[in-house]
Amino acid sequence: MSDDRTETLVREGFWPKLTRNVARIPFADELLAAWYCATDAATPFKVKATLFGALAYFIMPFDVIPDVILALGFTDDMAVLMGAIGLVRSHITQAHRDRAKAALDELRTPPVAAG
Repeated sequence: MSDDRTETLVREGFWPKLTRNVARIPFADELLAAWYCATDAATPFKVKATLFGALAYFIMPFDVIPDVILALGFTDDMAVLMGAIGLVRSHITQAHRDRAKAALDELRTPPVAAG
């Protein structure tokens, strides 16, 4: 898959999959930090390509361990992501992590019912 096609796939599928599964993903903070790093204009191309590849694995509907299997479904996704992050860790900044935390807080906060 070309880098442009991978990036397009991730940009279209990342947020819907994350939103549907955020409660089941124990590594959501790292996933979001990787997202913010990959989408940062200041991030070098090779780092973006590495992260978009790992993020593509996360959103693909078919992988080694299907995501619908409770407790195990995201372990392969986590392994791929942690491997990618290990390669590019120095490019994931505190600003990326802060944005990730803020996004997670928002996703995990239940909407207030109008009343």
